[in-house]
Amino acid sequence: MTGPTIAPAGATDPLAGLAPLIPVAKAASVLGISRATAYRYAKAGHLTTRTIGTRVYVLTAGLRALLAEDGAR
Repeated sequence: MTGPTIAPAGATDPLAGLAPLIPVAKAASVLGISRATAYRYAKAGHLTTRTIGTRVYVLTAGLRALLAEDGAR
């Protein structure tokens, strides 16, 4: 097991300035995965989502937790 990943000097938070709920396509872009993969992850419960009407949104806080979890490994 390795320690936490340290961001390089000058690195910015990829989630800074995002709304609390973002479209799945935007979450895919932030994560660097395809939109189809993001929808697949959302359906499997790997991304924290909320549905408003017929649209699916990803919780930015859930993305932050996911990224922090990955960085701790």
